[in-house]
Amino acid sequence: MKYRKVLIIDDAQIDRYMAEKMMKKYEFSNEIITVESAMDALELLESFKTNPEALPDLIFLDINMPQMNGFDFLDEYEKLPELIRKKCIIIMLSSSLHPEDRQRALQNPHVFTFLSKPINAEKLRELCEMTSTGSNNLM
Repeated sequence: MKYRKVLIIDDAQIDRYMAEKMMKKYEFSNEIITVESAMDALELLESFKTNPEALPDLIFLDINMPQMNGFDFLDEYEKLPELIRKKCIIIMLSSSLHPEDRQRALQNPHVFTFLSKPINAEKLRELCEMTSTGSNNLM
């Protein structure tokens, strides 16, 4: 499955670069947008409210970011118009080994699944399978 548009939200330039490179290599998406902060992402999503076709299919959201972390983003995301919230599938990303982060992410109704960094070909393949079947049990 190839996605029309993907948004990567991560403060770490190397992680954004590697995720984008992997997605391009495996033709995961037609368009990849990267932003370095949750605030930038919220502004971008808000700008699409009059043009929902421009919204990303998938949002890859890092948990650990300065100023506004991934969980803070989700709190603000809840305030966005329903049209936006229904269109986007959120995948939480983290290099954290804390099981509490994974559990907290998966308890959020807007989070489809949780992925450990770095993103690789196998994770992208499994994610495609999961989104096509509706299952969110990525190992």
